[in-house]
Amino acid sequence: MRFRLSVLVGLCLFTTTGITWAQSASVPLVTPKATSTKDISFNNLNSPDESHVGLTLAEALALAIKNNPSLAAFAEEIHAKNAAALQAGLLPNPDLAVEVENFSGENELEGFDGAEITIALSQMVELGGKRGKRYQVATMEKDLAGWDYQTKNLDVLASTAKTFIQVLAAQQRQTQTEELVRLSEQTLAAVTARVEAGKVPPLEQTRAQVELAKTRTEANKALRELKATRERLVAFLGTDQPEFRQAIGDLAIINPVPTEEEFFSLLKNNPDLARWDTEINQGEAAVNLARAQAIPDLTFSLGVRNFQESDSNALVAGFELPLPLFDRNQGGVRQARATLEKARHERRAAETEALAGLAEAYQSLSASHAEATTLRDEILPAAQSAFEASEFGYREGKFNFLQMLDAQRTLFEIKGQYLQALGTYHQSRIEVERLIGSPLHDLLKSANK
Repeated sequence: MRFRLSVLVGLCLFTTTGITWAQSASVPLVTPKATSTKDISFNNLNSPDESHVGLTLAEALALAIKNNPSLAAFAEEIHAKNAAALQAGLLPNPDLAVEVENFSGENELEGFDGAEITIALSQMVELGGKRGKRYQVATMEKDLAGWDYQTKNLDVLASTAKTFIQVLAAQQRQTQTEELVRLSEQTLAAVTARVEAGKVPPLEQTRAQVELAKTRTEANKALRELKATRERLVAFLGTDQPEFRQAIGDLAIINPVPTEEEFFSLLKNNPDLARWDTEINQGEAAVNLARAQAIPDLTFSLGVRNFQESDSNALVAGFELPLPLFDRNQGGVRQARATLEKARHERRAAETEALAGLAEAYQSLSASHAEATTLRDEILPAAQSAFEASEFGYREGKFNFLQMLDAQRTLFEIKGQYLQALGTYHQSRIEVERLIGSPLHDLLKSANK
């Protein structure tokens, strides 16, 4: 199983230093092949001074893994499957039989004088390799539990990372609205001065006051949204109260998007699909076990019989073999085959769903990357220049208030659009990495070789 749980590590924001789950998470990661801990590296751009006042993505993911009760439940399921595999490989116990005949009768059989006492041991021998096949099925069920754990682990990581990005975006949105409030206050002061100087009518002052009230309302709304998003993140972290003042990260860090062919070639690493490969193998093993169960088991017995009348002993031996005349486990074999075919169909359905999900996530990633790049490099600088020119022109009396206000609104609308594009890019990147089972920076490295 080549799937690496570093899938969400490239998660979009951070690219310099790494830590591992082995250092930060108390719940061991159990893989289908073994109970070894898989490394998950996290990279960020945080300075040492920032890390203790805010929450990094790495810290958020570590807390989510450590405190998530669902993962603990999946880990216990693995322990249960390990125990079931142990039980499946055990030999059947021998039987001890004690039999007393011809006692408490009449005449010479009165009491125990004519009794026959037999003590025998019997052992069932499973034929057809049942024990090995049963152990193989149980081992694959343990592997499936390991895949379920890893899938849940990734789901927790992905959900936490997406919520973390929402917090970053909400923080940036609040900063933008606060900046807009300050700018509106400055604009109101400038308009008031011009009104008092008799250069513009009082109506412009009223408009500036209305605009300031609107921006303050937007700032309050952004603050409420930030609080709600932080509470959602805290829920993923498994803590009662936020233990951080802010989330640390830079949404503006975006990387080139690899080609679609490179993405789809890695779909085989998807843990949901890899799980179905194990499911099919388990189904095939179950068919073999069902066929073996049609073979009757042989029971041997060996004992000693004591004859009280003559005070002599003799050996007793025998065997027992059921005749498979009616029950040859026909229904069990058919059931196992049907279950196997069901798994094959479900595997194809899962592959189709994964392909569709990856195509959608890739298109969203590619489109948001292109949008963010265009806004950053072309539209945002132009809008900034237009606003600065209109602001200067208004102070010089070359533009009216509405023209300046329109340029201001346009600038902050574009800033909001840029922030939304960045958020969509990072959300899509997380989803893509979840589906391909590999961080995007690994794809970029291999593409540049």
